[in-house]
Amino acid sequence: MKILFSNPPWWEKKEGPLYRRRWRAGVRAGSRWPFTYVVNSKPDHFQFGDYLPYPFFMGYATTYVAKGTGANVTMRDSIALRESYASYFSHLAAEKYEYIFIESATPSWQHDAPLLKDIHRTLPDAKIVVVGPITTTQSEAILNQYPVHACVRGEYEKGSMRVMNGESGIIDFDLLSTEEMNAAPFPRFDDTCAHRYWDENPVTQIAPHAQVWSSRGCPFKCIFCVWPATMTGNDPDGTNVRTVRYYSSDYMEAFLRELVDRYKYKCIYFDDDTFNLGNKHVVSMCNVMAKLGIPWSAMCRADTIKIETWKLMKESGCFGVKLGFESGNQYVVDSIINKHLDLDYAANVVRHLKTLGMTVHGTFTYGLPGESSSQMLDTKKYIESLPFDSLQESGTAEIEGTPLHSLRLKGHLDAYAGAEIDRIYDRQADGNKKWQKLSAELRER
Repeated sequence: MKILFSNPPWWEKKEGPLYRRRWRAGVRAGSRWPFTYVVNSKPDHFQFGDYLPYPFFMGYATTYVAKGTGANVTMRDSIALRESYASYFSHLAAEKYEYIFIESATPSWQHDAPLLKDIHRTLPDAKIVVVGPITTTQSEAILNQYPVHACVRGEYEKGSMRVMNGESGIIDFDLLSTEEMNAAPFPRFDDTCAHRYWDENPVTQIAPHAQVWSSRGCPFKCIFCVWPATMTGNDPDGTNVRTVRYYSSDYMEAFLRELVDRYKYKCIYFDDDTFNLGNKHVVSMCNVMAKLGIPWSAMCRADTIKIETWKLMKESGCFGVKLGFESGNQYVVDSIINKHLDLDYAANVVRHLKTLGMTVHGTFTYGLPGESSSQMLDTKKYIESLPFDSLQESGTAEIEGTPLHSLRLKGHLDAYAGAEIDRIYDRQADGNKKWQKLSAELRER
């Protein structure tokens, strides 16, 4: 039996002046907020340096199903391959897979939906399975309108195995327990793509680097956040309990040693939803990284560990962190985003990290429902007041399965009292495209 976990190509069009037109392409699996952007690569010609996330859920599901079935299971990351549609369909025709799993979300769905029909025409006997955030709200429509065998909701190791054991239709949330997670095989990396995954932030990343998880989930309920609402939990309204499961230090040490030994990675980036949820886990990972002896960085919050723990991170090799702020206006943070972050405290943490010699990447979003233009400008002022090494400014993407999408459907959510679909709010699933418009408007003010 031949099984494919596929992250298909996603090309849009060329943009820019005639003398240096470049392709707009998308990132899908591995990105919390799939989006399109102008890249240096072109179809069938990869060029290193563009943002390129590792497809975490897919990587873990590939090895889980391979172990559970004993079948020939392939993960083909066409985004990392930068392959053309012609190359992709040529591969499908040659390999004749019996099952094809494809991860999708709102930003890529308009592109992906017709692709399902093209895949079916190429391999009419193959069973197509859709996974990813899109299945939280669209499973019934997908099954009715497209040649799809099953839709798996949430992280999809166990759901994929249920499909392989004969189930079809809607496979509801069936997440790994902490024990199952730590007993599962390491995710799939391959020789072709292992060195292609790249995120240049936090500043001073060293290539090649490995993007890894040390945990799954996040207890916080930011209105726009996708994975805790749709993949590692089922919480579209922000009212359910969101859990966090940790990989053990033994699992992580063995996994990271295998990665570094095989692929000679020079740097590790922990791309957890929130890496530093509590001192115990952070201290455990610091011990692992001190043993490994290579530089590392992580996606963090400013307020979830003791102030002295940052120093321990630095001493174990952590050179930088990403910190999520989302807005520089406290009302927006509290009443629209529901992030529970004290911006004054977070600012002090940034300054403290700089005294330790760490780089800090701040992430911010604009165009939230109910957010005024003056509040967006407050974010600009907040950014200017702090010594960030790098920034991520994006438009707020509305992705199905999140509280932001539920707000549109229900009109009001109690946990997000300040969130309002008003005349200023611009519904857009692609945060990069939304930011291009918003940034131009903010420059005029």
